Amino acid sequence: MTAVTTDIEIEGASRKAIQALFGPNIQNFKVREVFPFSSEQIVAHSDGHTPQSRDGWDVQVIFLLDNQQYTVDLIIQEKDGQVNYVRLIDKMTPL
Repeated sequence: MTAVTTDIEIEGASRKAIQALFGPNIQNFKVREVFPFSSEQIVAHSDGHTPQSRDGWDVQVIFLLDNQQYTVDLIIQEKDGQVNYVRLIDKMTPL
């Protein structure tokens, strides 16, 4: 796998992981937040991507599936794009 360093690469790795978990029928996929992630702690907010002690990315995405909106959190390793943590934050019927 390749390194994940840019916003486009982060979106691609996130989409690929979500499609693997939820299937190919997702709609309106959007990266909501990106935070630099260190295995020791979160080091900064998404506005200032800094490489100091960053291992990967904490990414929050939203998408629609079967008329339900999902919010999912992923941890993506920067060096190889491997996703090693996924958590469903919310599932709701959109207004």
